[in-house]
Amino acid sequence: MVISEQTYRLVALEDADRQWELHDGQLREKPRMGAEHNDLTVRLGLALGPQLDWRVYRLRINSSHVKRSARGYDIPDVCVIPTDRYHEQLGKPRHLEVYDTPLPLVGEIWSPSTGDYDVDDKIPRYRDRGDREIWRLHPFEVTLTAWRRQADGTYPVHVFRGGIVRIESLPGVTIDLDLLFDLK
Repeated sequence: MVISEQTYRLVALEDADRQWELHDGQLREKPRMGAEHNDLTVRLGLALGPQLDWRVYRLRINSSHVKRSARGYDIPDVCVIPTDRYHEQLGKPRHLEVYDTPLPLVGEIWSPSTGDYDVDDKIPRYRDRGDREIWRLHPFEVTLTAWRRQADGTYPVHVFRGGIVRIESLPGVTIDLDLLFDLK
């Protein structure tokens, strides 16, 4: 059953025990994840957090919604939000935190339950939104696949298997993949 954007926002707000995404007007529950997924998500957040100037950026882990259209909302595992966009969300009781403009970084962590969905559905939607840098970390293959938006709107794919990776959309921010994947 196709639901309206208004109904989706109500369900997402009212059902606090579950995380709902909207895919082509259909509710889709974001499933619970395993230990590797959860740990890598938190470690990425912990690695990003100290490098971000909170006057400029806010970090979200499994909590903010990104909107592609009235029929499409996703919850990235990790995303970085410009603080001015965050401020637009304030002072609105009973308001779902939603970002409908491109973000500097959205990240997904691969899991057996969502791996194909993330690559086939969510990552193309992030590109359609114009998000500047899109990451998919794979805890079992120990890889980072990064799509970085170019001036012409294309997204070349970069695959990293270790070392220090510079986040091009966040000046001065790097991630040590060897530490992140606990390879040291």
